[in-house]
Amino acid sequence: MDVLAIKQRFGIIGNSPALELSIDVARQVSSTDLSVLITGESGSGKEVFPQIIHQLSARKHGPYIAVNCGAIPEGTIDSELFGHEKGSFTGAHEARKGYFEVVNGGTIFLDEIADMPLSTQARLLRVLESGEFIRVGSSKVIKTNVRIIAATNINLTEAIQHGKFREDLYYRLNSVPITVPPLRDRKDDIILLFRKFASDFADKYKMPVIKMDEEAQNLILNYRWPGNIRQLKNITEQISIIEKQRNINAQTLTKYLPQVNMSKLPVLLKNQGDQMELSERDILYRVLFEMRRDITELKQLVADILKDGSISANMQDQKAQFLNNFNNEFESDFKRDEDIHIHQPDTIITESIQYPEVYEESLSLQQREKELIKKALEKYRGRKRNAAKELGISERTLYRKIREYDLEK
Repeated sequence: MDVLAIKQRFGIIGNSPALELSIDVARQVSSTDLSVLITGESGSGKEVFPQIIHQLSARKHGPYIAVNCGAIPEGTIDSELFGHEKGSFTGAHEARKGYFEVVNGGTIFLDEIADMPLSTQARLLRVLESGEFIRVGSSKVIKTNVRIIAATNINLTEAIQHGKFREDLYYRLNSVPITVPPLRDRKDDIILLFRKFASDFADKYKMPVIKMDEEAQNLILNYRWPGNIRQLKNITEQISIIEKQRNINAQTLTKYLPQVNMSKLPVLLKNQGDQMELSERDILYRVLFEMRRDITELKQLVADILKDGSISANMQDQKAQFLNNFNNEFESDFKRDEDIHIHQPDTIITESIQYPEVYEESLSLQQREKELIKKALEKYRGRKRNAAKELGISERTLYRKIREYDLEK
């Protein structure tokens, strides 16, 4: 079966060379039992490729199952995949077969494989190497003949570097890699997909088909489509239902396109978790710098007042209150460079000031961060959730910082 016949059979729309190359690789590998790793952004259509491989293989009459690893809780994924024995854990009232036992002789598609726990990855590696697994709560080895196809939208090489994915499992799964191109790299297919979706929704909702003018077409061609085909389909459905005017212009279309990533310019993509942590760290540092600046300005103000030689009773009280608060709040973080002696109101004030210049304290950001975290933990008696809320950072970031600064004791 050639690529064109495969596209017609599985309802694939598009003539992009990158897409057709991925389909051709799937066609060629289908006649083997090699494991396949499919990579691509979320919403790009990765789920159709395991079906192509299974339906064109000798296992096409065997069972096929798709498992979303990210949707199964960590505590139950071993039971779901490998089964369990009666009484092996709370709620296990009877023995149960797992997917690898049920799909024996067929194909199992493991979507979002990067979300699989490390302990489960070790079990999966054994299946790939020897075709053997053990049910949860059992010691009996069970054989299975299952072809494994995995997919992910995560960069697994980076996950390996961060210790979140096993390197040996990666090379076992990646016997044949298939990369599904994002929609923004398939510009010639965008209009075709829009027309197909518009026609389908017109039939579904019994209404005229929506069409786009030239400006609207240019707009969707230059949009980055972070959600890929899934996003295009959802927007087409929204417009089909909501808009009474069936000829869509650019102004109307803009209302349905999120304003993020509208530019065609390249963007620097980073791990979402890293972006969150970086933002929180920047905020914390900014607060520290602003705190130092404010204290310096206040000290300058006090020094200017003292130079006048006389201060009213009200000003004396304000100065005394400021200095008292200054000592209480910042005693461990900043050193005072004045030694101020205040007498009773309505009397002459004698002052001894070590003031050749306003002293700029040196500030180690890491040390200040460590001290702030330590104070927050002491304030809430080790309750990390409250401490993280006080610091304005996520609880995960707080745990990482505690390990980094050795504050667990």
